[in-house]
Amino acid sequence: MSKSDNMLSILWLLKSRKQMTAKQIAEELEISIRTVYRYIDSLCASGVPIVADSGHNGGYSLLEHFNEAPLFFDLQEQKALIHAAKYAQEAGYPFGDALESAISKLKLYTNEEQLKKINRHSIGFDVIHSPIHTPKTKTLQLLEEAVANETTLSIEYIKGNGKEQSSRQLDPYGLLFWKNRWYVVGFCHLRNEVRSFRVDRIITIAETDQKFERPLDFSARQFFMNSILPGIQDPAELISVRIKGHKSAIDNLCEHWLLGHVLIERSVHDVHFKLDRDMITFYLPYLILSFGKSIQVQEPSFLKEKLINITSELNNFYQS
Repeated sequence: MSKSDNMLSILWLLKSRKQMTAKQIAEELEISIRTVYRYIDSLCASGVPIVADSGHNGGYSLLEHFNEAPLFFDLQEQKALIHAAKYAQEAGYPFGDALESAISKLKLYTNEEQLKKINRHSIGFDVIHSPIHTPKTKTLQLLEEAVANETTLSIEYIKGNGKEQSSRQLDPYGLLFWKNRWYVVGFCHLRNEVRSFRVDRIITIAETDQKFERPLDFSARQFFMNSILPGIQDPAELISVRIKGHKSAIDNLCEHWLLGHVLIERSVHDVHFKLDRDMITFYLPYLILSFGKSIQVQEPSFLKEKLINITSELNNFYQS
């Protein structure tokens, strides 16, 4: 086992038993007594109150108040961490091996009764995502490290048309997961502005010797959401969209990633949103059509006309 594993094991042994000698610890962990002394010193240096009693009946023990403290996670905390790990793994979390190792340690150092309960809760809990466009794990890991260490990256990137390839110098400010895809948000030296990039479109990636300083209080999440919600910061140009329909359909509309951010008010069967004209014209009609006759647009009139035109074109297409 690694040093950290052995130190955790020593701590667990001292919590589980009233007192142990260095020899007993060494035999339990199959390490040398000298190594036990070294690890005990490291634990003490980190603030763990280990008491050493000399003499025939001596040994190491923890101070009583520390031994009774919730040093390890309780059952609810363990269950929550294991459930959260399933979410992360399904999302293509780039440090999956480390996550599995952490969960294994969590189960290893819990007591038998808690382990049985954890396993029961784990068996009955699953997460299903839509198919994930997962880029290479190494790419995600390198991006995460660069964000944390504020290191400029050199990337080869495929543009949205899928044909053109571009070389970029990127200062990565944040890594985020949205709608089953990973994105990196950062300052693009080529465009001289902050932009977001789909990670699965990065062909090659390499660290440079350059460092950068992330803007104070910058939020990759907020930048990204603002970029996909055009017009939301200019209320004067937003247009009211009023829709009525079945309660379940109205609920689903309000929970949509776009409409949930532009909700003004709602009742059981009516809802009021405000969006810009382009979003209403080019995106919203196709979303509304997916609800069939369970909802009906009340206003604006040009949205109703757009719906009529789209359905007429589809009707002509399938009749031809």
